[in-house]
Amino acid sequence: MTADGTDAPVHGKRGQRGGARSNPRRALVESQIFEHAIALFSERGFTATTLRDIAEATGLTRPALYHYVSSKEDLLAKLVDQDAGGVADQLHEIRMDTSRSAVERLHAMVYSSARRLARDPARFRLLLRSEGELPQDISRAYDKGRRRVLLEFTAVIQDGITAGQIRPVDARTAALGLIGMTNWIAWWHNPGQKSGEDEIAAQFADMAVRSLALATERGESAGSPERAIALLRQDLDLLENLLKDD
Repeated sequence: MTADGTDAPVHGKRGQRGGARSNPRRALVESQIFEHAIALFSERGFTATTLRDIAEATGLTRPALYHYVSSKEDLLAKLVDQDAGGVADQLHEIRMDTSRSAVERLHAMVYSSARRLARDPARFRLLLRSEGELPQDISRAYDKGRRRVLLEFTAVIQDGITAGQIRPVDARTAALGLIGMTNWIAWWHNPGQKSGEDEIAAQFADMAVRSLALATERGESAGSPERAIALLRQDLDLLENLLKDD
């Protein structure tokens, strides 16, 4: 306990606090500091924002701020951990749920990604704009998180191709296309618009699945000799991919 009655910070990796948090007021203040910091980073840029700016926005003195955070890099590291590492963890959990088909898992993964971006697009824009300003260790963590996201999407698409549920495409290219499509939400959507985050997420997930999934009802989907030939070619492509895997 410090002289002003606050808990002394317990430093872990990159100065983040470890152990149990039994002080609701402390948790509230830390949350407010984080949100104000993200808003300032977004408005002014990471480099141009100082701890004094964050303290003033939160209504704290700079010495008092140090009871909750040791540096602005810690705040940025927390954002990267949430928006890169945390997202990859969520996608991995969805992908590993083998009780659902690959198409269903792909739908859930796109839905989760699109909903997150629609709910808080400013955070994604901040990280993208700050890429050149990120300290080296934070930049590495950010890149690792993005690679993990790509890996999860690529893997579930490849699962679908192998199972005959998804068209025989280059899985990595398809994954990059879906990620790029959902990331664009952050540049045109603002929370509070007519289309809500759930509606946007559902539409994007539906579009993603329809762009890749094979038709389940072969007779109905053929429709014409030309379409039947196209489906046959898809089957041949799938067979070639399976033989290559073997």
